[in-house]
Amino acid sequence: MTYSRPRRRGTGRLLCVPLGVVLTAVLLPAGIAGAGPVPAAPRIHDIQGAAQLSPLVGDQVTQVPGVVTAVTGNGFWAQDPRPDTNEATSEGIFVFTRSKPTVVVADSVLVDGLVAEFRPGGATSANLTRTELDASAVTVAAHGAPLPPAVVVGPHGRRPPSTVIEDDATGDVDTSGTFDPRKDGIDFYESLEGMRVAVDDAVVIGPRTQFGEVPVLPERGAGAAVRSRGGGLVLRPGDTNPERLIIDDTLAGVPAVNVGDSFPGRSVGVLDYAFGNFKLFLTATPQVATGEIARETTQPARADELAMATANLENLDPSDPPAKFQGLAQEIVGSLRSPDLLALEEVQDNSGPDDDGTVAADQTVAQLVTAISAAGGPAYDWRSISPDNNADGGEPGGNIRVGFLFRTDRGLGFVDRPGGDASTPVTAADDGTGHARLSLSPGRVDPLNPAWVNSRKPLAGEFLWHGGRVIVIADHWNSKGGDDPLYGRYQPPRLPSGIQRQAQAKAVADFVTSIRAVDPHARVIVAGDLNDYEFSAPLKTLSTGTGLRDLATGLPVDDRYTYDYEGNSQVLDHILLSPELTRQPYVYDIVHMNAEFADQISDHDPSVVRLRLG
Repeated sequence: MTYSRPRRRGTGRLLCVPLGVVLTAVLLPAGIAGAGPVPAAPRIHDIQGAAQLSPLVGDQVTQVPGVVTAVTGNGFWAQDPRPDTNEATSEGIFVFTRSKPTVVVADSVLVDGLVAEFRPGGATSANLTRTELDASAVTVAAHGAPLPPAVVVGPHGRRPPSTVIEDDATGDVDTSGTFDPRKDGIDFYESLEGMRVAVDDAVVIGPRTQFGEVPVLPERGAGAAVRSRGGGLVLRPGDTNPERLIIDDTLAGVPAVNVGDSFPGRSVGVLDYAFGNFKLFLTATPQVATGEIARETTQPARADELAMATANLENLDPSDPPAKFQGLAQEIVGSLRSPDLLALEEVQDNSGPDDDGTVAADQTVAQLVTAISAAGGPAYDWRSISPDNNADGGEPGGNIRVGFLFRTDRGLGFVDRPGGDASTPVTAADDGTGHARLSLSPGRVDPLNPAWVNSRKPLAGEFLWHGGRVIVIADHWNSKGGDDPLYGRYQPPRLPSGIQRQAQAKAVADFVTSIRAVDPHARVIVAGDLNDYEFSAPLKTLSTGTGLRDLATGLPVDDRYTYDYEGNSQVLDHILLSPELTRQPYVYDIVHMNAEFADQISDHDPSVVRLRLG
């Protein structure tokens, strides 16, 4: 998996809490965030205030009025039926009762309790807090009260900012920056925290996840930024798309949907925050209108074209069901048209996640190759180097690695040079004719460099295409796990994973440079899951000075995506070519067949380049 930040369901106090994570209420000094005198009988908007933190946090309050709008296993949401005139102050709040509450929706209640800020993941986590009342007493004043009208979010209601999540905080948004719901997405949604919120004719921009989350745009995406070819929303420099809203199944079921599907009519829920995102907990299951998205297929290579692809197999191991192997085989044979060469990522060892010391992956690969043949594909061969046990990151015990799958029936051959192992670096040297050759094939690129600690080491291989040499480097760079969420307390988000990818980019760039120093006309391909965007600093490091061209940058913006994360369509998988290759005709294609679908063969889209080599 590319992203591995904690993703949990519900209010943050419910199930699926990871071992060792403490969920706490943050009780801050009453004077923080400009607290004034506590009203004798405060309203919810007094408690919420126009800030990320309540001005009354830590105070005991009594007789807070509200109407129950939704109920969960350890509390309920209440909203003031008499709002103030300030859109920056929310009228809704979560009331924490610890056990299942006895109130029901539409009860008019008076709540006594402690004003608290609950931070999912514990006091030191990067999550925002949720303002809540830790109830000591709940009095039902009446039943059957009218529910406060839902705030409609979208072009014909309250419109969220279109590009900026937060641009004036420097560090912790709890204590820095200006609270401005008109300009900052993080403040916009905070101003609606706990309230009834509605979206009309929501269109899906990311498939439903295993956590029951679906990112959507209101009003079928009217007024949204650059849409993807499949109907998603493209992540761009300086635009993290705060118009996205995530629907969640905590209170009501959410159907399995693909990008481009929609929920006709009005979808209503309560807006909450949990584990890195504001989420709309729907109070009724929506109807679905199916979109027209279809899995793509690339064109087959011509007789004079070398077809080279990259694909992430998402932790493939022999314990996976046969259907996964069959699906991957169909992807390779049917959708990628049996390319000559594939750089594969996330191939696990023969025992998968069992942490038993196994590092060999021959059974995993044999099962895949057999499935490809059964699907009508050619006989593929495999080259890779097994990692040291638990040294390359990924799922513990899985020992994922990169490798080459290739066919030899159309003119491609692999040059085997023995000696490659987990720790010996491959180098480039003159073959005596002015052309670059590898010392090892396959061989690992700079494997002892600290840049590759707990991360997959790149694999270099030397190939012959109708007698001409091509050097290919398969990559799977450090994942984004451990980075701050976009809607987190620290702004701009801290991205420590990028520091390691920057070092990895330099290591690969240095190796490419060493090849081209021997032979400026060397035909070099760098391919794989680089876990970063085409406009990111690591990709610029890889291409600047090496002459490599990232083929994704040549596509139309609406076609630049291999992955969909929380509704942001983005490029994480890349193929880069050296100048000698870009001087000749080529066709590059990202084959959109996974990222936008709830039923995925893998979580990444593969891509393929067809090279017409002289």
